[in-house]
Amino acid sequence: MTSTYSVPEGAAGQRLDAWLAAQMEGVSRERVKLLLTQKKVRLEGESPRGSHRLRGGETIEVLGDAAPKPLKAFAEEIPLRIVYEDDDLSVIDKPAGMMVHAGAGATEAGTLVNALLHRYRTLSSTGGELRPGVVHRLDKQTSGLIIVARNDAAHARLAEMFSRRQIKKTYIALVHGALKQERGTIDAPIARDLVRRTRMTTRREDGARHAVSHYTVLRRIRSRFGAFTLVSVRIETGRTHQIRVHLSSIGHPVVGDTLYGAPARIPDASPRKKNDPEPETLALDRNFLHAAALEFAHPRTGKPMRLEAALPEELGEFLRHLQAES
Repeated sequence: MTSTYSVPEGAAGQRLDAWLAAQMEGVSRERVKLLLTQKKVRLEGESPRGSHRLRGGETIEVLGDAAPKPLKAFAEEIPLRIVYEDDDLSVIDKPAGMMVHAGAGATEAGTLVNALLHRYRTLSSTGGELRPGVVHRLDKQTSGLIIVARNDAAHARLAEMFSRRQIKKTYIALVHGALKQERGTIDAPIARDLVRRTRMTTRREDGARHAVSHYTVLRRIRSRFGAFTLVSVRIETGRTHQIRVHLSSIGHPVVGDTLYGAPARIPDASPRKKNDPEPETLALDRNFLHAAALEFAHPRTGKPMRLEAALPEELGEFLRHLQAES
């Protein structure tokens, strides 16, 4: 669809790319530069440069939208914590802050897939060029165990096992507040939030997908920063943000998870007098959510496997700090 813009006399002397970005609602200057590079901008029949200086009175045509450059994984030398590997699969202890693979709005560099390509050269091709070897995912700010398929046969078998819920995944989470029950099940369908598209929600019926999480209390903490509960969570399904959405939906967001209601900084809740200084605050720059254990049968041999990953140091240190203040 072609859009036409008339340049007023008052715009004389302005750069074309800057002026056009200001006219196109919701379009960044980078996207305008992409339009220019792909020759989808016409200035009186010609394909101009973004640095072209307007004289006023011209007509500019934009011929549709820019096609973003296709993303592709590439090998990068990035250290990996390998928990298990053989010719069929690898199990990695992923750190928080690392994307599993590039995607919309995400950088192509520094991903788990890139690190894997450097180590193994080839992975299963089932996920395509952007997601080779990827059978399941972990959120960027979630650490812990993730299985990677090194060939297509292993990928197909692992995908089938996930679909049939034959792979047991256990997470450790620290949540705000004191859970009333020692154990419980959250059975609540999950869908995309129509208002905030980066979020998922349990409050939509249309388009929601079945999701079940089981939690068990491991430790209760009462500190001067409030009450917290350390839980293990086993998920039957693997929906986007499932544990984070489910725990938030019962009023107990995961510590550090500001997307689902956790505070960015946790204030000292001790009683204060009028002239006391501002209370000390505590912060965690990631979600307190860790994929701690996997149980499954090896996709080729059928051998039972149980793999574990200890809490990373930053989560252990946060926990120790809270307990010292209890």
